Formats: sequence, C-alpha cells, structure tokens
Amino acid sequence: MPDELMTREVERLIAGLGAGIESSPEVCGGEPCVAGTRITVRTLEQYRRQGLTEAQLLDAYPALRATDLVNAWAYVAAHPGEVERLIREDEEA
Repeated sequence: MPDELMTREVERLIAGLGAGIESSPEVCGGEPCVAGTRITVRTLEQYRRQGLTEAQLLDAYPALRATDLVNAWAYVAAHPGEVERLIREDEEA
C-alpha cells in the first residue's frame, strides 16, 4: 500500500470513521458523509426517524447503495452522541 493511502487509512481510523464514511472540513461543514457524496449521515438518520424505509432512501438518493446505508447506520450506532448533536443543531437552525 502506498504511503499516502496508508496515511489516509490511519487518519480515518484515528477519526473513528467507519468504512464508507468520510469527514472533511471542505464537504458539508465537516459532517460525516457517505464516501464520495455530499449525503450526510445526519440527513439519512433524520429521514429514518421520520419513517422512511431503506428502499425509499435508495429511491430518493440514486447514488446510494444498500451498503452505504449499512455503513451509515453503523456510524450512527458507534457515534450516537455526535449524531444527536448534529440533528439538534440542524433542527435549531
């Protein structure tokens, strides 16, 4: 593995990001997003709480795959406090 790829993987692990989830200050204000998209984990979780099914989310976001949702839900489970804070901040905005 080239050094640059190794460095990025180590940074991702240190940040506590799950597979398929990225966070960059230049994208969506640094919120965790599905890799390669601007679809935030927060947005997906908000829709899930409103009752949307995974099939509905996949229809609404054609760029997503089922594995992206699995990764997002794993991130929510691993970082509940952060996701709650992001949802609260969005609702108060």
